[in-house]
Amino acid sequence: MFRYRPQRNYGCRIHDQYTYFGLRTVVLENELVRITLLVDKGTEIIEFLYKSKDLDFMWLTENGVSNPRDYLPTSPDPISTFIDYYSGGWQEVFPNGGPTSTYLGAQFGQHGEVAHMPWDYEVTQDVPERISVRFTVRTKKVPFQLTKTLTLESGSSTLLIEEQLENGSNIPLRYMWGQHIAYGKPFLHPGCTISVPDKVTVVTESSESSDAPSGRVVRGAVYDWPYGVTEAGRTIDLSVLPDRNTPSDIFY
Repeated sequence: MFRYRPQRNYGCRIHDQYTYFGLRTVVLENELVRITLLVDKGTEIIEFLYKSKDLDFMWLTENGVSNPRDYLPTSPDPISTFIDYYSGGWQEVFPNGGPTSTYLGAQFGQHGEVAHMPWDYEVTQDVPERISVRFTVRTKKVPFQLTKTLTLESGSSTLLIEEQLENGSNIPLRYMWGQHIAYGKPFLHPGCTISVPDKVTVVTESSESSDAPSGRVVRGAVYDWPYGVTEAGRTIDLSVLPDRNTPSDIFY
C-alpha cells in the first residue's frame, strides 16, 4: 500500500487503493485512456477504455469477473480451472499456453500458472507526464520469475509493456510465453478489418491434430494472408470479420 503517494485528478495518474470483487486492482489513466488490471488475478486487464468514445476494447463475458477465492471450479480438470474463472479481457500466459501439458514431471493446466496467481507490484514513476508500475510473479512448478512494467505517458493512448524473465535454476528450462487478448463488442463487429504486416503466412491446424470443428477454410493448409480457400474452392478474405454465428478459424 502506498498511503502517502501524491494524488491528483489530471494528467497521468494511478488508482490502487481499492478492490474489485475482492481482488486488488490497479488503474492507469491519462487524458485519453483508462486501463484496469486485477493484480490478484494474474494482472488481467479487464478494461482498456478509450475515453472520448466511451469505448472499451476488451471483451467482457456475461459472467464477468469472478474471484477464484469465492468458489471451486465446477469440475476438477486442468482446463476448467482456467475456463470457469474466464472473464474475457487480457491474460499473461506462462509457462505454457493452450491445452494441458507435462514438462519434467510437472503437469500444467490450460494457459499455465500466472494468469490466476497474485502478483506483487511497485509504482516506479508517478508524475503527471508519465506513470510506470512494475509487476512481479514467481511460478510454482518451475523456478521462473516474471517481471513486467506498464507505462503510460500523457497525451498517448499507447500502453508500453516491457517484460523480463529470469530462470532461477542452474539448468536450461523450456517454456511457452504469450498474451491472451480478447476484443469484444461494441468495438468488435462484422466488417472490422484485421491489419497485420505485409507478407505474412498463416497456418491452420490439421483436422487430425485438433478436436475443434471445421472453420471457413480448408484445414491443415498454409495461406498467404489475408486470403484462404474454402472446401468448395472459393477464395475468401480472412482479414474482414464475418457475420456473427459464422464458424470460427484458428490461424498461426
